Amino acid sequence: MRSPSTLTVLECSFCGAIHPVDHLATVCSICGKVLLARYDLDAAAQTMTPAHLATRPWTMWRYAEMLPVQHLSNVVTLGEGGTPLLRTHALATVFGLNNLLVKDEGQNPTGSFKARGLGMAISRAKELGASSIAIPSAGNAASAMAAYAAQAKLEAFVFMPADAPEVTKAECSTYGAYVFLVDGLINDAGKIVREMTAHFGWFDVSTLKEPYRAEGKKTMGLELAEQLGWRVPDVIVYPTGGGTGIVGMWKAFDELETMGLIGSKRPKMVVVQAEHCAPIVRAFHSGARHAAIWHDAATVAAGLRVPIAIGDYLILDAVRASGGTALTVTDAEMMEGVRYAATQEGLFVSPEAGAAVIGAKKLRECGFLHPDDEVVIFSTGTGMKHTDLIHVDYAVLDPHATDLHAAIARVVARHR
Repeated sequence: MRSPSTLTVLECSFCGAIHPVDHLATVCSICGKVLLARYDLDAAAQTMTPAHLATRPWTMWRYAEMLPVQHLSNVVTLGEGGTPLLRTHALATVFGLNNLLVKDEGQNPTGSFKARGLGMAISRAKELGASSIAIPSAGNAASAMAAYAAQAKLEAFVFMPADAPEVTKAECSTYGAYVFLVDGLINDAGKIVREMTAHFGWFDVSTLKEPYRAEGKKTMGLELAEQLGWRVPDVIVYPTGGGTGIVGMWKAFDELETMGLIGSKRPKMVVVQAEHCAPIVRAFHSGARHAAIWHDAATVAAGLRVPIAIGDYLILDAVRASGGTALTVTDAEMMEGVRYAATQEGLFVSPEAGAAVIGAKKLRECGFLHPDDEVVIFSTGTGMKHTDLIHVDYAVLDPHATDLHAAIARVVARHR
């Protein structure tokens, strides 16, 4: 059965060259930059209306007119999208914000927002005839890719830093992927994929090295606008590695305006990166349009340890056009953000999300955020995959001890 997709062409985001959509594509063949999917949005607006959407399942596939898959039989899905937008209370009070919300992407399949992008990329790769796929990843993208490849019956090859989270290595192997650990960072893993793709016949689904992961990520923006009653918030705070989420959401808002679903207002887009891996922050504050590679990148947040991003100019354009900003947090601060989310709101988030949480706090303290701003923090992943970063000196009780009351009281007093 044919999808209602209105996909027309692929357009280079840098030089404007037009490419066809009927075969597997990576980057622009003219300049090597990022390709973006384009749609007949006038046609999409005829059927993707609020009334029609109200009858559709609450997953990212509800926006089919604005998505690239042409035949519904090629959709590879585990139920991704439809994540909750949670209004905070205690956290908002602590930070001095009256309208602080969290978009909880950790509730996606495989525990992160990566499910959206890889679900879309694998669906389209299947549709266009790929038989084996490869990805360099810091962790979450690899587990998402492996899961969707397993359902699509595609061979999956994963290349990740040797010190990537153990849980993601285990996930990928269990899904049936070939897992290779790399003595280096994600860009080193990417080098291997680039050099070996032609030899082994893989299709490379690296971040923004093909046009459809961004289309999955843009559904975060579509969902957010719909959840807010077809409007956008004042500010989006986003932990940024490769930056596909910002690129995708910025594209989504433009498309929604063209379709008449939202107005011209845009949220201020805020990039949060790790102190010791902040190429986008450095480029933003220096006025550069491209971000130079960050040498000796180091952070406990695997998803933020991305020394260079092919979509750097798209991220920076969105931040600047929106009146947003970019800032860094330390590893200790991002783990403090994890603790804030957990103790104040009962949300166990990833260190990347912890970076966004503490980033919002810092922006309020410096006056960038005002008390009445409607602020959305993107929690890009669950903390359940990062329990190795939680260090606690647990009390061990002797059930036969005569001073149990005193022992428990001492622990309670120490934590208060």
